[in-house]
Amino acid sequence: MNDNHCCRVVLTGGPGGGKTTAADLFRRELGKEVVIVPEAATLLYLGGFPRSSEIEVRKATQRAIYHVQKNLEDIQFAAYKNRILLCDRGTIDGVAYWPNEQRGYFQHLGTTVEQEFARYDAVVFFESAAVGGISIEGGNPVRTESVEEAIALNKRLYEAWSKHPQFYLIKHQPSFFLKISLALEVLNNIVVMHHKRMKGEHDEYM
Repeated sequence: MNDNHCCRVVLTGGPGGGKTTAADLFRRELGKEVVIVPEAATLLYLGGFPRSSEIEVRKATQRAIYHVQKNLEDIQFAAYKNRILLCDRGTIDGVAYWPNEQRGYFQHLGTTVEQEFARYDAVVFFESAAVGGISIEGGNPVRTESVEEAIALNKRLYEAWSKHPQFYLIKHQPSFFLKISLALEVLNNIVVMHHKRMKGEHDEYM
């Protein structure tokens, strides 16, 4: 995994899963201990980045998102070395939007799934509300997916991330409050384990 003094956690999942809400609440709970890395795709699209169904445009778009996401994480890591980084999506999310097979995504970017997994200490996956037949309208202003498209994206994102060694699934719940509560409990447990690991390494060093 990454630097011993940093805990880097990806919050990902299908559209309308609640990850951004959970990240904001967790940051409010832990205060300065937590730094949120914003979603690169949202920043780019809000800035006017073009969208197209053309294959080469889709590839160029995912290439741009990957590099912005990676550099955003690295900037926050350098600026807040001893903080917990909550990444609103990660560098592997682009696999779900890649026009060809998954391995082409990694080959195109000159990386591997193992290298990208190693950037993150844990992955918390929020299942899309669309899985329960619930509308995902509202929330993110750049979201364009229908319920059917959101379900398909949820499946592809799950396949992309689920083999990470520290993968946690937050399933859809009829109660959004219950879902967020479960997610916050998982996030808290990740932080507790991180602190225990850090304390063990400190005691061993002493």
